[in-house]
Amino acid sequence: MGDHGPAKGFGRWLFTTNHKDIGSMYLWFSFAMFLMGGVFALVIRAELFQPGLQLVEPEFFNQMTTMHGLVMVFGAVMPAFVGLANWLIPMMVGAPDMALPRMNNWSFWILPFAFALLTSTLFMEGGGPNFGWTFYAPLSTTYAPPSVTYFIFAVHIMGASSIMGSINIIATILNMRAPGMTLMKMPLFVWTWLITAYLLIAVMPVLAGCVTMMLMDIHFGTSFFSAAGGGDPVLFQHVFWFFGHPEVYIMILPAFGIVSAIIPTFARKPLFGYASMVYATASIAFLSFIVWAHHMFTVGMPIAGELFFMYATMLIAVPTGVKVFNWITTMFRGSMSFETPMLFSIAFVILFTIGGFSGLMLAIAPADFQYHDTYFVVAHFHYVLVPGAIFSIFAGVYYWLPKWCGNMYDERLGKAHFWLSFVGLNVTFFPMHFVGLAGMPRRIPDYALQFADFNQIASMGAFLFGFSQVFFLFIVIKTIRGGKQATDEVWENPEGLEWTIPSPAPYHTFTTPPAVK
Repeated sequence: MGDHGPAKGFGRWLFTTNHKDIGSMYLWFSFAMFLMGGVFALVIRAELFQPGLQLVEPEFFNQMTTMHGLVMVFGAVMPAFVGLANWLIPMMVGAPDMALPRMNNWSFWILPFAFALLTSTLFMEGGGPNFGWTFYAPLSTTYAPPSVTYFIFAVHIMGASSIMGSINIIATILNMRAPGMTLMKMPLFVWTWLITAYLLIAVMPVLAGCVTMMLMDIHFGTSFFSAAGGGDPVLFQHVFWFFGHPEVYIMILPAFGIVSAIIPTFARKPLFGYASMVYATASIAFLSFIVWAHHMFTVGMPIAGELFFMYATMLIAVPTGVKVFNWITTMFRGSMSFETPMLFSIAFVILFTIGGFSGLMLAIAPADFQYHDTYFVVAHFHYVLVPGAIFSIFAGVYYWLPKWCGNMYDERLGKAHFWLSFVGLNVTFFPMHFVGLAGMPRRIPDYALQFADFNQIASMGAFLFGFSQVFFLFIVIKTIRGGKQATDEVWENPEGLEWTIPSPAPYHTFTTPPAVK
């Protein structure tokens, strides 16, 4: 604040360039968006509790599916990972702050305005975006409500925020590492974010191009996506998914980094296969660019295209399998203890793998003709994103919260939150595999009677999962306000266990004593 001393009150947060303050603001903002997106999801699940129209009009139901997806992806998951990056990357690489602190402040503060704009569309004439979070043309151009223009502007602002955040992260990691910290000595969270930041810079302009072409089609008489004027609606899908597929890896790679920090801590062993983890992450990022059309097997592409995208998609299972193998091998014969971060991480490994298997099923082109646009797809990506992205964020918050605020959270409450979330998640999303394979289409406000039982179960699970997150909010606030003081080495000895160091150490030399008495 120049010569006027530090800002007080709200000014401190408005003008701050401190990476910890900005990281905290990102995390609080993303949690607010998580709760808002969760409310949208509960409207969806309440409507689907039984067949027959109950709560909302079909039009509003479509707005809810659209807003739930957009808010969760761009408002909850991505800002949460950026918040973790802001807090942790400078500390992990030994930098005093982020490389570009003023831009850091700016990239956060444009987000609340972007989402205020996006949410305001729900109150506009004609209602909010009603075309699904993938906003396929011509639904989002020719047949869209007038509010689509504001939606496009909001997407541009979010994209600008992501690009600035990514430039900042890359500049920090490449230029501000402590002496002696080579790239291959960086913590894996830093590596995953370095790769993620490059992905963001590569694909965010593609999304910007996509919504700009929409804008031109709506207001300026072009026909990029209109067959009547010589354009092609399938072009929209190509452009969108060229952004959208790397985007789903942007939402999972930082999660890999978090879990790779937590599992070694609670297994009390170094991470198995560090270098292979780095190369696997880079391979996944590269492959994410050449599989986009597996979202489009039903558009009528040539058989050669189907084969290419099928095999390229299956190839992603290889580096992902390497990662899962390394996490399990890290735990193997470790002296494991099961604090809340470890529980979330183990659930991550198991459930993310289930999501990976259903993804492998969807990669089979002729099978995908059957699965496409059914609830099986919804089950698949929620098994990747909820136990994948969301659980890893929970794990990271429980793991680093003592470092952030100096207090330990209440372990019993943390475990209760884990089990409520774990049960709620599985009760919600597992039945969706069954209704999907039985033929229930996604994005419908009403359905045939034979799908009623599983939908009822899923809706009950959703409310359990949703209300568990209010409990999480209580735990975090309780921890920040007080609690047992965290030690300097928070997780060195989590449960007050006594260590004995076996002599000689049987397999490796450990930094942390390996065995428990």
